[in-house]
Amino acid sequence: MAVKFCAFIYSCVAATSIVAFSTTKPAVRAPIGKGNDRGAEIELPNFDFLFDRIQQASPLAKLVMEGNSGGGFSAIDDTSELRWKKIEANDKNTVHRIDKLDSFQNVKTPLLRFRSTIKGPCIGERFSNFIMDLEERKKWDDQIAYQEELYPIDDMAAIDRMLGDKDRFGSCIRVGVGYVRTKQGIISPREQLILGGHQEFKDGSTILWGTEMEEFHNHLLPPGQRHTRAKSHLFAATLAPTGDNSFDVEYLLQMDVGGGLPNFMTTPAISDAVKKLFTHAKGYFEGEDVELFLKSREEDRRLAAELEVMNNMQSDFAVDMFDNELEAHPHHYALKDSESLLFTP
Repeated sequence: MAVKFCAFIYSCVAATSIVAFSTTKPAVRAPIGKGNDRGAEIELPNFDFLFDRIQQASPLAKLVMEGNSGGGFSAIDDTSELRWKKIEANDKNTVHRIDKLDSFQNVKTPLLRFRSTIKGPCIGERFSNFIMDLEERKKWDDQIAYQEELYPIDDMAAIDRMLGDKDRFGSCIRVGVGYVRTKQGIISPREQLILGGHQEFKDGSTILWGTEMEEFHNHLLPPGQRHTRAKSHLFAATLAPTGDNSFDVEYLLQMDVGGGLPNFMTTPAISDAVKKLFTHAKGYFEGEDVELFLKSREEDRRLAAELEVMNNMQSDFAVDMFDNELEAHPHHYALKDSESLLFTP
């Protein structure tokens, strides 16, 4: 079973405008761990284009991708050609700065940028967990009704080959398509279909990224009643360690809530939701559970490494047995001569 994923140039444009996906590379296949449709076709954005956009809006992401993130916010260059507006700035707050662009990449939806400094070890997996795990998310997001990673892609090696430059892009440790649905509140329920991933870097930094799938991907939505579509045109969270027990986070979100609601009504609500996320993160990284999480992760990695060694040993043993059988076969040398054709470099 496989999810087919392709490299595409992804432009954040309105769904009613020119199609935002155009092929740049041949399709490749990768196995999935689960999913409602084992034959689903998953389109990946062109990573150069995606991360150029992230770097343009996030000075911290730029530092991380250049390998210079050691100083965190103290090392960033905050000069920009973009017309950022300062919304809030208070060093005593958990979110100590919020900036806004009225539009970005020709999308007339505000791009919000949040900055926070968190005490605790910089663990990208843990930050991702309290966003991705439904029960954990309910602790800070009052409006969440349901979320699921519908189409995870398991072949990280294939993703890394597509990325190419590990120094620039880091290593991809998770990527897939997720579904989110909100509750009925002041506004009707909203749903999203988001492609997202998790990049880890050698210095311990992390970039989480996400972007909304287009309308022509609606066949990937789970069965059931459809709701007004909200769209995260761009999401990125960059985590950069500033010591053994602290890290800086720069969080980008460009979300259209949908339904024709004006931005002046939705932007404060989005801002409040992200503030709640960081308030939860503050305790989430300072609590005793962090040590348990680290021990559990190390044990999982140890077991995974042992399993990989065992699988490699079994594979080598099988190949050795196969070669011994071939040595006795009259066509063995003819087969060896053809191997250069069968296994081209």
